[in-house]
Amino acid sequence: MRVSNETKVGALTVIAVFLIIFGFNFLKGKTFFKSGTFVYAKYADTKGLIVSNPVFVNGFQVGTVFEIENINDNLSELVVCIKLNQLYKIPKNSIATIQENPLGTNAINIIPGKSTSMIMSGDTIQSAPATSLLGDLMNELSPVGEQIKNTITALEQVLGNINKTLDDGNRQNFKVILENLSATTINLNKSIQSIEGMVDQQNGSIAKTADNLNLFTANLNQNNQKISNILSNLDSTTKSINDADLYTTIKTIQSTLIALNTTINQLNNGNGTASKLLNDPAMYTQLQSTVKSVNTLVDDIKVHPKRYINISVFGKKDKRTPLTKPLSDTLDHE
Repeated sequence: MRVSNETKVGALTVIAVFLIIFGFNFLKGKTFFKSGTFVYAKYADTKGLIVSNPVFVNGFQVGTVFEIENINDNLSELVVCIKLNQLYKIPKNSIATIQENPLGTNAINIIPGKSTSMIMSGDTIQSAPATSLLGDLMNELSPVGEQIKNTITALEQVLGNINKTLDDGNRQNFKVILENLSATTINLNKSIQSIEGMVDQQNGSIAKTADNLNLFTANLNQNNQKISNILSNLDSTTKSINDADLYTTIKTIQSTLIALNTTINQLNNGNGTASKLLNDPAMYTQLQSTVKSVNTLVDDIKVHPKRYINISVFGKKDKRTPLTKPLSDTLDHE
């Protein structure tokens, strides 16, 4: 039995169409025969999730979305069937969330739990409200935005205070201050230049001073032996002084000074003859009067010797008036 060419073309066309439909569904992750490892997650909103969207655990793709079904007619609860590439060890208390990506493909992100029991094929995994990359980014940037907002507010207040402070009068004052500061800077530069000139002029003097210092140091080195001898002699002199009974001598001098002070105090404050001679005016007056009388008597003896010597051989006794005061030459001698 021969098959016509038309039959062959028709059969090949049917087979090609079947392969195209099967391949398209296979690429989408959907097969005609439901076999493999499947887990389920329930959501109130799938956020545009479609079949063949990837499923990740810790950033690693473990499967794809196999199908999405509604449980009731009002679409209040939707069940997402996840086909795993193999039976991974995913704890039962893990949470599946829908990760929105406005710039790419949405995906399901499974956050592993801490349970020791693992999910088996056909189990329902816990779910959480959908999140988005943009939402996460905004959540991260929200505190920063609040800080920026507060900073801008504070900056506005500072600028407002500056504007209030810098009125016309204060602006003029600041202008004067800046002009004075500029003049001060110019004067300071001139002073620095003057100092530099003085330093340049004094370079010769500084060099000479350094040379003199070197010469002085050289002289010290040359006379080092002499200096050592002088220090040795000084040390010997000091030792001799230490060996002498200097302490006893000082104590003797102190005792002598104490006795001398006692004598002087007695002369100044005592009742003896020496003290009266020094301190009693009446004693001085009497002594002076006595000396005067003695001088008068001596002068009278000189002038009238016959009055005191009664031997008369050739003349008679001198009856002239005796002296009442010393002669002028005696007074001069006094």
